[in-house]
Amino acid sequence: MRVVFTAATIGEWMPAFLQIDTLYTSESLRLKVIFHQGGVGLLANAVSLLKLVYEEKPDLIIQVGIAGCFDQSVALGKVFAVKEEALGDHGVEEDGKWRDIFDLKLEKPGYPPFEKKRLPNHFLEKYNLLKLPEVNAVTVNEISTRPERIQQLSKKYEPVLESMEGAALHYVCREMNIPFLQIRAASNYIGERDKEKWQMKEAIGCLNETILRYVDELYKIS
Repeated sequence: MRVVFTAATIGEWMPAFLQIDTLYTSESLRLKVIFHQGGVGLLANAVSLLKLVYEEKPDLIIQVGIAGCFDQSVALGKVFAVKEEALGDHGVEEDGKWRDIFDLKLEKPGYPPFEKKRLPNHFLEKYNLLKLPEVNAVTVNEISTRPERIQQLSKKYEPVLESMEGAALHYVCREMNIPFLQIRAASNYIGERDKEKWQMKEAIGCLNETILRYVDELYKIS
């Protein structure tokens, strides 16, 4: 089984990479673990993932990373599996309202790889091996900071997490019929720009503990 852990930056998976035993990287064994840097943002990530699919022919792609959190009742550092993604800034803002590509009739709500305007992950039942809590997420090219914009996204998509790459994973893997999983740790609350209140180090630590536990579970079923 060929499994790829991908993240926008190497820092998001580096602690786990340094601890992964050669047991999981030997070509002669049944589980091959590969680490991949996808780049920041939808564009870089989508192209990088397509190249990855063709070059590595993975059986499973797992995107890991930190994310902003809309729900301030969630403890920072908590790790989630994303069940569906929405495109958060493909459209236009008019009269204080957000209209996405589906509202504008530029895309059909159910035209593949979309389902009801979303990009769901139907592989969760099989691959959410750690039974992580499953939440909705939204992907944006510009990190949300304005209260009005945050309210628009919250009302329209009901996300818990925000990232800049998640939808690229869901889009590419659904198009290519590649099993996938997105795992994110909440590092900050959406709109909070005081970095001293962020918990990036703690979130990355929790994320990498999850990666290591996940690899152990994968080895059992591979």
